[in-house]
Amino acid sequence: MLTPSKLRGAWRLVRLLVHLLRGWWTIRWYFPGWPQARRDQTVQHWSQAMLAILGLQLRIEGQLLQQGPLMLVCNHISWLDIAVLHAAVHCRFISKDDIRTWPVLGMLASGAGTLYISRASRRDALRVVHQMAQALGQGDVLAFFPEGTTGDGSTVLPFHANLLQAAISADAPVQALGLRFEDAASGAPSFAPCYVGDESLFESAWRTVCAPPLRAVVGCAPAQSAMGRDRRQFARALRDTVIGLRSRS
Repeated sequence: MLTPSKLRGAWRLVRLLVHLLRGWWTIRWYFPGWPQARRDQTVQHWSQAMLAILGLQLRIEGQLLQQGPLMLVCNHISWLDIAVLHAAVHCRFISKDDIRTWPVLGMLASGAGTLYISRASRRDALRVVHQMAQALGQGDVLAFFPEGTTGDGSTVLPFHANLLQAAISADAPVQALGLRFEDAASGAPSFAPCYVGDESLFESAWRTVCAPPLRAVVGCAPAQSAMGRDRRQFARALRDTVIGLRSRS
């Protein structure tokens, strides 16, 4: 028997799939002829519409910078995190290279300007750091999740420092963001969007679409530079900042 929550989930899931296909169609047929500014705006509007379909509100605490050169670092909880940040600010993400081959999602990620990295190759990490530094030098806003994987939403995993070298080399500021999900009505923490461990993407997505209205809260710290710190010291300081942002909830 379909409960009200499952009916709500099924309706949201259908609308989400249609939205994904519309995004794929737009990138496949329209993006090649559009200027970059229009592409960037379309990605942001598409992400905002995706959150609306899922019944997910967005709240920004503090000032989220919108102009580059800038690197954003954020804790990682869910498959929704990229859409949440894209809805808040247009940025280029750094993601593992196998996403590029995913049906539909791979084209969506590439259309949004994603830079890809092979985690198994140290040489590729050096290539991506150089590419990131060049992008920052051109005034881009880059974003990545230095935990390297999703956490359970209650803690922040240790930060990997390698990609921070790009911000140090380009002398670009880094803004730390603390992300959490909560029940929109009560403000209580919600773990519905979490995607961790051996759980499948469908299981996490189904739990999310069946949930009551949620809110994604992005806490923003002032941007900071390395100030002579090496990338490992910088990573520890940024992780402490992210933990502090989340502890305010």
